[in-house]
Amino acid sequence: MERFKGKVAVVTGAGAGIGKACALAIAREGGRVVVADIDGPAAIACTAQIAAEAGQALAVAMDIADAQAVAELFKTAKRRFGGVDVLVNNASAMHLTPHDRAILDLDVAVWDQTMATNLRGTLLCCRQAIPQMIGRGGGAIVNMSSCQGLSGDTALTSYAASKAAMNMLSASLATQYGHAKIRCNAVAPGLVMTERLFAKLDECMQRHLHRHQLLPHVGRPEDVAALVAFLLSEEAAFITGQVVCIDGGMLAHVPTYADGGNSAARPAGDAAEAAAASHW
Repeated sequence: MERFKGKVAVVTGAGAGIGKACALAIAREGGRVVVADIDGPAAIACTAQIAAEAGQALAVAMDIADAQAVAELFKTAKRRFGGVDVLVNNASAMHLTPHDRAILDLDVAVWDQTMATNLRGTLLCCRQAIPQMIGRGGGAIVNMSSCQGLSGDTALTSYAASKAAMNMLSASLATQYGHAKIRCNAVAPGLVMTERLFAKLDECMQRHLHRHQLLPHVGRPEDVAALVAFLLSEEAAFITGQVVCIDGGMLAHVPTYADGGNSAARPAGDAAEAAAASHW
């Protein structure tokens, strides 16, 4: 299939994990991709992989929390490829999650920095993309949320709040610009075993998290990328304003049921932090 032939995509946080998988999926179906990441060498490596597969891509090292950098990103996309048709807002301040604690233990600076990247950065990218999409007759946006934005936890206060707010931002955008043929949906991954997460979790923690899923296999970045590609494509032309979970059924049941009725304490480490880190 070439669902993105003639389309231009911007994917943030595309240097690794789910963002990289999304960039590759779009490029493999004919899209020209602007690979944006705060890690410049990672963005270049992703672009090189796309080029090796005969795709077209451009690497941009930038921080989505920087309004000027975001503006330059979209100017670059327009100058190089003519404008943006699809946007994947995947970048997230995952480096802050080890410090993102319960409310009374939370440093407000962590809250502010998390919101600056996860929520404000997403808004900034949308504000730059929408005019270009209108000029090109419409477009599609996927904002990478998280299952953490749909349920409470003992930590990750800032991260969860930012993702919950992102869900409503997505609905607002869909409502306000549907008339311009711009669709917007949020995708909420659960446990997705990226290389970064695999290196971070010991085997005990992996088993603990995995048994809360209803399906026997662990989620992969490619699973999420396939959903994102569908939502960005014309196959999803009548889908907008939705939050789509892709979590192996993790939120579909009372957690103790997946343990066969045993409500065991968490193993050492923070499972909430690990679940959040799984999508980056």
